[in-house]
Amino acid sequence: MAYWDRVVDHELRDRLMSAGAVVIEGPKAVGKTATARQHAASEVLLDVDDNARRAIALDPALVLSGDVPRLIDEWQVEPAVWNHIRRAVDDRGAPGQFILTGSANPADDITRHSGAGRLVRLRMRPMSLYETGHSIGTVSLSGALEGEGVRSPSPKLSFTALVDRIVTGGWPVNLTKTVPQAQQVIRGYLDEVCRIDIRRVDGVARDPVRVERVLRSLARNVATEVATTTLALDAGGPDGPLKDDTVSGYLDALERLMVIEEQPAWAPHLRSRSILRRSAKRHFVDPSLAAGALRATPQRLLADLNLLGLLFESLVVRDLRVYAQAADGRVLHYRDNTGLEIDIIVELADGRWGAFEVKLGGDQAIEQAAETLTRFAQRVDTSISGEPAVLAVITATGFGYMRNDGVGVIPVGALAP
Repeated sequence: MAYWDRVVDHELRDRLMSAGAVVIEGPKAVGKTATARQHAASEVLLDVDDNARRAIALDPALVLSGDVPRLIDEWQVEPAVWNHIRRAVDDRGAPGQFILTGSANPADDITRHSGAGRLVRLRMRPMSLYETGHSIGTVSLSGALEGEGVRSPSPKLSFTALVDRIVTGGWPVNLTKTVPQAQQVIRGYLDEVCRIDIRRVDGVARDPVRVERVLRSLARNVATEVATTTLALDAGGPDGPLKDDTVSGYLDALERLMVIEEQPAWAPHLRSRSILRRSAKRHFVDPSLAAGALRATPQRLLADLNLLGLLFESLVVRDLRVYAQAADGRVLHYRDNTGLEIDIIVELADGRWGAFEVKLGGDQAIEQAAETLTRFAQRVDTSISGEPAVLAVITATGFGYMRNDGVGVIPVGALAP
């Protein structure tokens, strides 16, 4: 199978030059092993190699010996290997010794954090539209945050093709599949999460039917600040609502499996007396998982533009997370007590930031989104938080351009790192 270049390749290369070991973390089937193999000189696959797992108990050096960087795939299968890797990094005193991959965070967080200063972590997510070849890449997020204006021809990605990308997702295994085939893969993925994976993450037995209900409830409320209490009520069955603690346990396990990922709230300094809301938005790591949980086909989404809009926002968040991470940034959102909301804030480590509204399209929707962005920018105390590097509306289709008010309009099929 051919390898598709990933944005994270450049990040991995840089980290291997400065750290003794790099831990690639991400959900199952995201392509961690394939990416790691592009940079590794030798490997051991702990999830399938019984001899390697036995060797860790007898003589860990047998597993760690090999040309470097040495790939230790699915290391969390044998968490004890962590401390041996840490010690090997100390003893060798050179960067680029190991690449570790993992699709779940082990229960023993104390063991994981003992690698501080020796091992660095790198988050890997499903492929963005730019990585799958569905974005022409004419509008760079890094460029926009450096003050470059927005200008782009209309991408080749049609509205219906975009809906297909939402339901098939950025999973490498789905790149050559038809939409119905890809949807079957997604549903199988979710079934494994409900029946097997969620139990493995911490050893707690959970009812697969209830897990499935929580996933459906999350999907119905994707890209919102839905409360645990609401999920518990919505996911209840014949016996009534689930307990809040039960749902919290499910959410924690799903986060550790990296199936869901929160979008935290941004807390800038404000000129007004508005009160910031600090609840995170909830997203699946890929919008296809939300569509799969609801068994939503492209035809159904085209008939339900409200749901489609939420899933489109989740897709944009996925892509901007990939691009922002490469620029040492993070993806946040904003909401205050006056009802003013901004879908996405991208903030870089050096303090630069940009604000983005996400709309499927239409002149009126773009106009309203631009007014919201302008009003928001006036509310931020820029003497402390700095001026926004970019204000833009991200749309499903159309041309990329700058409006007279300084707000950019960016089709998602033009975005790139």
